[in-house]
Amino acid sequence: MKAISQDRFGGPEVLKVVELERPQPLPTEVLVRVHAAGINPVDYKSREGGGMAGALGEPPFVLGWDVSGVVEEIGFGVHTLAVGDEVYGMPWFPRAASAYAEYVTAPARQFAKKPAKLSHAEAAAIPLAGLTAWQILTAAASLEKGQRVLIHAAAGGVGHLAVQFAKHLGAHVIGTASKEKHDWLLSLGADEVIDYHATSVEDATGDLDLVVDLIGSETTLAQSVKVLKPGGLLVAVPGGTSPELLAAADAAGVRAKSFLVEPDGPALGEIAALVEAGEIRIEVEQVFPLAGAAAAHRQLATGRTRGKLVLDTIN
Repeated sequence: MKAISQDRFGGPEVLKVVELERPQPLPTEVLVRVHAAGINPVDYKSREGGGMAGALGEPPFVLGWDVSGVVEEIGFGVHTLAVGDEVYGMPWFPRAASAYAEYVTAPARQFAKKPAKLSHAEAAAIPLAGLTAWQILTAAASLEKGQRVLIHAAAGGVGHLAVQFAKHLGAHVIGTASKEKHDWLLSLGADEVIDYHATSVEDATGDLDLVVDLIGSETTLAQSVKVLKPGGLLVAVPGGTSPELLAAADAAGVRAKSFLVEPDGPALGEIAALVEAGEIRIEVEQVFPLAGAAAAHRQLATGRTRGKLVLDTIN
């Protein structure tokens, strides 16, 4: 099968098309013919030696965790899926799923049925970003109806789904984004959008129950602590919580926690139901061919992507 591999850490140029042996499913696993693979910031960070490189080990390895495709073979003990099922998932994270390839194998229960109304490219854009947003809001934060939530980088892959999930859960949703993305975020359900180039978050918000910081810079983390109400929660996603951040949060009478997403087939089933009901929209800015993985990484690293980028592994 064709795959995108790298034999050293480095820039996008290390990503090369290679021929690898097609994997075989073990008991309780499925073999999925990948139709599309989503791309996430953790991919290019891992390519460089950061991100989840510690879990992947030394190169060579194949990047990627977001998958949408068709079950081609099932292992002994699989009862939830059948050959021919269209599925999507985020298998094995943070260990290697090797999604930048024509085939992957993984435990059947780490997949869910693909939303029928979505293309494979759209479905492949959901798992890591969608599960991150969903698990933060429901498990880490236990977001309740009527609460006020601020989402930094609301127009990104995780952010635009977090806006919609938070609105679905009944929250008052505030997002930060560049001005040209405001109308789009309002159409997704955001109640307020802040142009972070022109307006200070401290001036525009306050008395917040939850801040989801998808940037993780010193500036956004410091702002987040200041705008929470007493007892409020900051979930710091990219960089996690440092001793200094925890101390600042404690001094302000608020809470801060790190977060790492995990595979969750049942949650993907819940997300699929929301998609089918028309409550959730997924934005795919661009689809690249498998051989265009390096170009996709260059695009994502600009930080200006609206929604998600995806690899087409079929055409």
